[in-house]
Amino acid sequence: MQEKILILDFGSQYTQLIARRVREQNIYCEIQPYSKEIQWDDTIKGVILSGSPFSVMQEDALDIDVFSIFAKKPVLAICYGAQLIAKKCGGKVEKSATREYGRAHLDILVDNDKLCKDIPQGSQVWMSHGDTITAIPSDFELVAKTDSIPTAIYRSKLSAFSHVVYALQFHPEVYHSTDGATMLKNYLVDICGCKCDWTPASFVKDTVENLKNQLKEDKVILGLSGGVDSSVAALLLQKAIGNNLYCIFVNNGLLRKNEYEEVMNTYEGLGLQVKGVDASELFLGELEGVSDPEKKRKIIGKIFIDVFEAESKKIENAKWLAQGTIYPDVIESVSVHGPSVTIKSHHNVGGLPDKLNLKIVEPLRYLFKDEVRKAGKEIGLPANILNRHPFPGPGLAIRILGDITKDKVKILQEADAIFITNLKESGYYDIVWQSGVILLPVQSVGVMGDERTYENAVALRCVQSTDGMTADWSDLPHSLLAKVSNEIINNVRGINRVVYDISSKPPATIEWE
Repeated sequence: MQEKILILDFGSQYTQLIARRVREQNIYCEIQPYSKEIQWDDTIKGVILSGSPFSVMQEDALDIDVFSIFAKKPVLAICYGAQLIAKKCGGKVEKSATREYGRAHLDILVDNDKLCKDIPQGSQVWMSHGDTITAIPSDFELVAKTDSIPTAIYRSKLSAFSHVVYALQFHPEVYHSTDGATMLKNYLVDICGCKCDWTPASFVKDTVENLKNQLKEDKVILGLSGGVDSSVAALLLQKAIGNNLYCIFVNNGLLRKNEYEEVMNTYEGLGLQVKGVDASELFLGELEGVSDPEKKRKIIGKIFIDVFEAESKKIENAKWLAQGTIYPDVIESVSVHGPSVTIKSHHNVGGLPDKLNLKIVEPLRYLFKDEVRKAGKEIGLPANILNRHPFPGPGLAIRILGDITKDKVKILQEADAIFITNLKESGYYDIVWQSGVILLPVQSVGVMGDERTYENAVALRCVQSTDGMTADWSDLPHSLLAKVSNEIINNVRGINRVVYDISSKPPATIEWE
């Protein structure tokens, strides 16, 4: 079985980043809330305790039995985790005189320490904490300090516990800790003994084998979206069960220009068994006159379920519903205090399995977005889908601000096609994370020829990101933006003004609705 590192989440904003850094070493890891009971087995090679926005000084501080973990596996505790160990093992944690946030430099006090192998004196690390460890427990020894704090790294003494415990007052997982990746690798390889053999090829091989064992001769239904997640899920399932996979691709009339036809042709070339359903008239009819973003999502979700249910019932004796759920979706649905309050309603199609009386299979449930792409490349997914930008479930419905009409959809599709074509021709499409055009509920005065116009404005949106959790606007060349603007205004009747969105996430979101 695949070896793994377990990350216990105390609610840190950086927990997902820890997981990504572990996986960059070709080592599989899983995140689980600190409060969930650990199911110990031989695949777990080590345990990482995350940071937290909370304080160990609080009466209701998040707590775990650290000693039971010390008895099982090597531990790496980060920030809150380090403070929790200090407090529970007899050390001292006090409120910092001032919040310690930002860059610091390590003064390593121990020669030949395993965690600090190849870490230079003065290595920059990133602090983010309001409490300080002022005295370490008697079963531990100091490894490093900084100019501002007396305890930056401490470790358990040789005979204290069954396995070594390291605790860091800083965040090795963030970019600003310049040797943080080396330190994490030292923990993972030299201390935990991980083999670094979790690769796209090994993931594909193991997943296909597991799907074969799980599904056997059962029929599986999958809703394709044209995006990378559902497409990779489809190819993995096809490798496992062949023609027992039945795919349904619903055209809601809110896709990009010519996307339905282009994607269907790609799927046919891959040998997938796909039923295309053009329900665009139904969707657009139900959306007519609706302006509220949440109502749009709910209408689209309900119609999709109705259409999908009707098509699914034509497939006799199906047992499973496959979904392209990826790891951020899984993590975001659970917080350290239980289920998350908010889940995007257009992702919430949880009624389908109950309606169809089907079990759920999610081949990508433990992959981040970039890992899905690596798996897709491994199994030969064509570039036009593999490198496709993320596209919202409700499609252009949430890129048309205000009510939706056929004319508005057509205007936006034409403007969007010009933007995407120019990004591809200039080479920027494969550089940026996501892009699109938003049709604004704003009309502005313009001049075309000798005539005054009073037409629509659109906003171009283009962002840089790794997984969509945070994003920054893409600094596209002015010459490219000028070319896109000119082509849209000259070729799309109904638009006379183009603006560029330079908002980051947070505080803004990638989509406008």
